[in-house]
Amino acid sequence: MNDYGEYCRQLETYLCQKNGGHLVRIVGPAFELVCGWAQQGVPFKVACSGVDRYCERQAAKGGRRRPVRVEFCEADVLTAFDEWRRAVGIVHAMGERQESAPRKPSLASHLERVVARLTARRTARSEAFEQAVEQLLAELDRVGADAANARGQSRTTAIERLDELDRQLMRAALADLAADESSVLRREAEEELSGLGGRMSADARARAVEAAFQRLVRETLALPTLTYA
Repeated sequence: MNDYGEYCRQLETYLCQKNGGHLVRIVGPAFELVCGWAQQGVPFKVACSGVDRYCERQAAKGGRRRPVRVEFCEADVLTAFDEWRRAVGIVHAMGERQESAPRKPSLASHLERVVARLTARRTARSEAFEQAVEQLLAELDRVGADAANARGQSRTTAIERLDELDRQLMRAALADLAADESSVLRREAEEELSGLGGRMSADARARAVEAAFQRLVRETLALPTLTYA
């Protein structure tokens, strides 16, 4: 989204919804802050996810709270943006210095979270897709049986198997998407990258758009990333 004023207006509307209808204007320094996000290429949905994180953390504290101002959400928005850039490969593609990634959970913990997310999906898809998920869950049980004690080559083999299972999951997901669903998500992926302008090569941009598209597919179908990376 290259119209910074519209970007701010949409975020102001979103923040109003999060504040239960209480309107907090994005003006002055707040406007400059949000314009800076747009100039950096922070996709609107990513900015919203950062706002969500802040609001959820405040809600968890309980009690009466004052309306959230967009300035309070800056750290969460930038964290969400950094995670998004990693997910679609933008840090590497644009030659930026990549900071240390957060510490990974253990392989066993990763598998537990993957299985929990797959089984917690609330919206069923086609019979073929649901069968594919059931088969994946059975395979994940087999991979996870020895994950806690896996070392050396056995651990490498388990990680490589997760890579293949993730590809299988995405193939099943893409096959299950209706043509109109796929088109909408591809347009969203293109829109996410629009704020970066010409700062990426054509090849890097194409890869980033595909990665953004697959990330949106996962979000739409509530699918975890099986790959342990």
